[in-house]
Amino acid sequence: MNSLTTPTVPPTPSASTPVLVVGAGPAGLTTAITLARHGIEVLVVERRPALSGLPRAASVSTRTMELLRSWGLEQEIRAGGAEVEWKQWVGPTLAAAGDAHLTSFPTREQSAVLSPTAPASVPQDHLEPVLLEHLLGFDTARVEMGTEVVGLDSRSDGTTLVTLRDVETRGTRTLHARYLVAADGARSTVRDALGIGMRGPGRLSQAVGTEFRAPLWDLLGDRRYCIYAVTHPEAAGVFVPAGRGDRWVYGVEHELVQEPAASPTEEQSARLIRLGSGLADLEPRIERIGTFTFAAQLADRFRQDAAFLVGDAAHQITPRGGTGMNTAIQSAYDLGWKLAWVLRGWAGPQLLDTYETERRPVAAHNVARSADPHGGARLASQELPADLGGRIAHVWLPSRAGAVSTLDLLGPGLTLFTCGPSASWQRAATSVPGPPLVVHDLDAITARGVGISHGGALLARPDGATAGWWPPGTDPVAALRDAVQAVPPPSATVDRRTEPRPTRYCMADHQG
Repeated sequence: MNSLTTPTVPPTPSASTPVLVVGAGPAGLTTAITLARHGIEVLVVERRPALSGLPRAASVSTRTMELLRSWGLEQEIRAGGAEVEWKQWVGPTLAAAGDAHLTSFPTREQSAVLSPTAPASVPQDHLEPVLLEHLLGFDTARVEMGTEVVGLDSRSDGTTLVTLRDVETRGTRTLHARYLVAADGARSTVRDALGIGMRGPGRLSQAVGTEFRAPLWDLLGDRRYCIYAVTHPEAAGVFVPAGRGDRWVYGVEHELVQEPAASPTEEQSARLIRLGSGLADLEPRIERIGTFTFAAQLADRFRQDAAFLVGDAAHQITPRGGTGMNTAIQSAYDLGWKLAWVLRGWAGPQLLDTYETERRPVAAHNVARSADPHGGARLASQELPADLGGRIAHVWLPSRAGAVSTLDLLGPGLTLFTCGPSASWQRAATSVPGPPLVVHDLDAITARGVGISHGGALLARPDGATAGWWPPGTDPVAALRDAVQAVPPPSATVDRRTEPRPTRYCMADHQG
């Protein structure tokens, strides 16, 4: 981009915010919720006048559901989805005999062992309003729809001067943001303005998706699965449930050609749906037909000074395997709690370097997997490590009648799990400076489930990742001091040679 957009009216005096999030999709809303739950003031701006009404991503992974559960949103999220088993059915048509195959998401039986929750089949146009409503329940959060970013200017004090424009009135104003989060999608204007490129194929293949309503559950009976692949020679494609009732999406992938695939007419789509379903007299109610391109790309970097990329702005992932939205939400949560720790004074700014260090390998893995034509066929045993991210084990606490998991004990700061004599660990926890630290003494069986011996301890971060593990006989004070000091302290000395220099980023009108 070559020039800043010229304001159409004189800008109002600039205000300020600790964090400005650009984009109100799953990544942007998750970042903002995580910050707001830590008591951090956050402003979300979204170019669209309202949230999307498209089902889009419909697979919510185990780890994503664990995060939503920790916010008290699990039941509300599931209320908008279909109850399915996480298997893929393959057959000539929906009405014909076929076979069910395992997917990379755990089945109900597997989920019952490894998590307090389970994956959910929920369309994005149900998930987003739930997240938005939750966000607006915090006094520290504001959301402005119909507002776009048209200018960025990095200041010498480390803040970013952002020019915002009302999409309807075209009026502009400026805002100082201590941190800027670009969650503005695959065609991110912020990413482009920062000069961050994308690597990887941008056009792997093309697909046509038809959103429709028809009584297919009556046909399928007890074959309630997350996806149905039909192999009919004239109508090969996939049927995916898109929420409650008889709402479906029928997708057909095409070979990549020079010109985009033309959208079929409603009559043509209805014919293909009849062929694929095997019901010659089916009358589907077509609600929308759209075309889209499969892309598998990764940003050159996830950070530029005080600006960070999340979601599709950082990585574009094809629908294969259902990891795109889940990667976005989990990365946004990771960035959110780390920004909150720095802004609360619980850690130094070097903690923010771990955002890309920890999340880029997961994004790269999922991007590469989604580019593989067979990437969607991988099993849960292969893909759960990327989803769960090494968080502590889930074990139900025996005294709570299966209602509370070890994951539910994680707090916004550090959580120390002990077993057996814990008085020395309790005293050490109160004497070591750093982030808030809460101690939970577990019974012997629960402790065994999370890998703690009698007299030992385990320290966990908010995301459940292990920050320290100690066997019996460890000196609690020295152990906790060393573990907490591994978190960049607020008073850490900054190398002035590596401080960001003032930079002006150029933006032009974006019509995407």
